[in-house]
Amino acid sequence: MRLIEIKGFGELCLTKNFTEDIPRYAILSHTWGGDDDEVTFADFIAGAGLSKAGYRKIEFCRKQAVKDGLQYFWVDTCCIDKSNPAELSEAINSMFHWYRDAVKCYVYLIDVSTCGPGTDKSISRSVWGLEFRQSRWFTRAWTLQELIAPATVEFFSREGQRLGDKRSEEALLEQITGIPVEVFRGKSIAEYTVNQWMIWATERRAKRKEDEAYCLLGIFNVHMSLKYGEGRAKAFARLQSKIQKHSQNRISGKNCNNSKLDTHSRT
Repeated sequence: MRLIEIKGFGELCLTKNFTEDIPRYAILSHTWGGDDDEVTFADFIAGAGLSKAGYRKIEFCRKQAVKDGLQYFWVDTCCIDKSNPAELSEAINSMFHWYRDAVKCYVYLIDVSTCGPGTDKSISRSVWGLEFRQSRWFTRAWTLQELIAPATVEFFSREGQRLGDKRSEEALLEQITGIPVEVFRGKSIAEYTVNQWMIWATERRAKRKEDEAYCLLGIFNVHMSLKYGEGRAKAFARLQSKIQKHSQNRISGKNCNNSKLDTHSRT
């Protein structure tokens, strides 16, 4: 796992790839903009990308991590070398655990504003709450595990203003996602069936269709090789086979649909 370190005077640099003794870190959850808008691993290495729209998210993380007394944070756009297939595969198979182990998870909602149009005046919760409910973040495949895995998930507007966390907003999150509040209070995901998690994930979408299956690897605690280009159906078929072997139940039969997940607990 590679992190961004906050040095003196706010300078940012990428760390070595940690395999053990990972320092305390914050982690970002967000939705991607256009490919040309995000700061990539190559950009970061070259000291470029500061003018990209996505750099705003990195700067937000830096400021918030400093406020929380943290020296390190992780952002998927620039902490993973996606040109390296082995590194990308390891990252996707490890991502649930990386989110689970983070001290803080910051959800940056680019489409939720706490300021009135054309002003810097704060607007009421009744106004930004509508944007919160309609945020694109709740429709994306990867953000399901990013909501569930960490113990602490905090929501922020595009201005960087804190909106609440998954405990304070548990009732609203249940309404939006259909996931019971007990999950946000820390109830083990293993207490829910395979079929139930598939239902909660079914409306979520990813840019690459295979990711709609790959994003569930951590929730089901299985490891799988990535085969981009295989298509959504084949990716899900392989996922179902992995779950069946892992839980010793049939993914499509009554026993599996009503069985509890043989998976990890969040600790």
